[in-house]
Amino acid sequence: MYIIAALYHFTRFDDPAAVKPALLELCLAQDVSGSLLLAREGVNGTIAGPRAGIDAVLAHLKALPGCADLEWKEATSDRAPFGKMKVRLKKEIVTMGQPDVDPRASVGHYVDPQDWNALIQSPDVAVIDTRNDYEVAIGTFDGAVDPETKTFGEFPAWWEANKHRFHNKKVAMFCTGGIRCEKSTNYLLGQGVEDVYHLKGGILKYLEEVPQDDSTWSGECFVFDNRVSVGHGLAEGPHVLCHGCRQPILPEDMKRPEYEMGVSCHKCHDKTSDWDKERFRERQKQIRLAQERGELA
Repeated sequence: MYIIAALYHFTRFDDPAAVKPALLELCLAQDVSGSLLLAREGVNGTIAGPRAGIDAVLAHLKALPGCADLEWKEATSDRAPFGKMKVRLKKEIVTMGQPDVDPRASVGHYVDPQDWNALIQSPDVAVIDTRNDYEVAIGTFDGAVDPETKTFGEFPAWWEANKHRFHNKKVAMFCTGGIRCEKSTNYLLGQGVEDVYHLKGGILKYLEEVPQDDSTWSGECFVFDNRVSVGHGLAEGPHVLCHGCRQPILPEDMKRPEYEMGVSCHKCHDKTSDWDKERFRERQKQIRLAQERGELA
């Protein structure tokens, strides 16, 4: 059984590069895999491993400057959600491209999962999904606005072009685990929006705590690990990942003529060149050979 811990924390790291070596060494020593991003604004990522290993890494993170109150969300999986461990240095732990945005200064009002339905069903509340278009495509809250952004960095431009739609409205925002809403709600407050709310713990916390019979969520929630999607109770969903475009597809999509394992699906077949497809085929060949040698799980 693998424990999966999804986390983020905004704090000030004067030298993120100095944090990386010991953190990576500990993860490797504890058989923990996944991805962690370090930046001056904090840490973000998802890791998986044995209970003792996850506990050791979380204790290490909480001992870092300003991280004593770090929170995380847990799930379990019967198979390894990640192939290896990466600790990367970034300019931002979630890229928005707005240097004045600082969630440590102010964010929207946190709304617990149990109170979310009542809020978003109020007629004076506009609900905005801050995730990318391919995430929204497989699941979202009933009545939520889809900005149709391909990356989170597109959100400020979308807001500028669409803010007139939300005049005299309270704005409720949500994302997978909460980190994008930390930034987007701070951004809206900086833009003069007074009543801003966001789902505490994100979709994952909602799906974990709110019974399906009481839920206003439809579909599955995309996750950035080998589970691909989860549903109510954080049960693993039906989706698989096209390794050509990194988008979620359903098992029946694998029967379509455009699908080639590791190369393309109906969403990307016409968007990649023959050269790209040959490159993907070679990558898939190397993965298969490594699996045959027992080098990959």
